[in-house]
Amino acid sequence: MPKAIIISGSPNPVSRLNGITLYATEKLTSLGWEVVDLHVASLPAEDLIGARFDSPAIAEASRLVAEADAVVIASPVYKASYTGVLKTFLDLLPQKGLTGKIVLPLFIGGTIAHLLAIDFALKPLLSALYAQHVETGVYAVDSQILKTDDGGYILEEELAQRLNAAVASLVETTLLLKAPTGTLNG
Repeated sequence: MPKAIIISGSPNPVSRLNGITLYATEKLTSLGWEVVDLHVASLPAEDLIGARFDSPAIAEASRLVAEADAVVIASPVYKASYTGVLKTFLDLLPQKGLTGKIVLPLFIGGTIAHLLAIDFALKPLLSALYAQHVETGVYAVDSQILKTDDGGYILEEELAQRLNAAVASLVETTLLLKAPTGTLNG
């Protein structure tokens, strides 16, 4: 069974970003994937800030990344980039921590003005971590996600369609790149 980890860099536990990550989790799970959610803000702050690579919480989070076939990196956009807490965690991954991983960025912001944060802020970092393949990400605007009274989320249809396409591409690319080589059909 293929495995994915969804790394959320939101410091806000009730962020609209959760609407996107929950949607992606549900899609992947419905396709037979094992999905682990990692909320970086739930890791011990002293371990993140102190760059304690060997702390049990950081070591466990790094292990989850290492075991995943695909990595979904989700973040709100603040000041034209992903969050500092996400950067702090990614800095604690091994130098080649994303080797062989297929990565799907999912970002959200207040306006469309920060659409290029995925390309200009995140992708260079992913490259430095040796990500094998970075899928075309999905950027959402806050207004595309409605919070419901029961704590749920409703996504605009257009956003849901883009997420469906992104998850489908992630699955297809992962299965293609992780397929055994050297086999002949027929």
